[in-house]
Amino acid sequence: METTLVQRIAAHPSYRELKARRTSFGWWLTGAMMVVYYGFILLVAFDKPLLASRLGSGVMTLGMPIGLGVIVFTVVITALYVRRANRDFDRLSDEVAQAMAATAPIAKGAAK
Repeated sequence: METTLVQRIAAHPSYRELKARRTSFGWWLTGAMMVVYYGFILLVAFDKPLLASRLGSGVMTLGMPIGLGVIVFTVVITALYVRRANRDFDRLSDEVAQAMAATAPIAKGAAK
């Protein structure tokens, strides 16, 4: 890729907005996932009796639905990211691509 093209993309306002929005959303999701995951790990490490407490008269303990909740949470935040990427990030990326295509110099030998 040409250095000038890279510089033009990096300078485009839609690219800067895309980069900033994607980065901040990614950090938010990362923080949320770390809180949920490490919260579960801390429960396992420091409050085993809570996780071992039975639900009802069966064999299921509280730790099983909480562990399942961690897995479900992962799927939910992945779906949130995909929805946001499809709605916002793809639009911004398309704006940058269209702007670069509209201002791209004609390749040597292409115009005959």
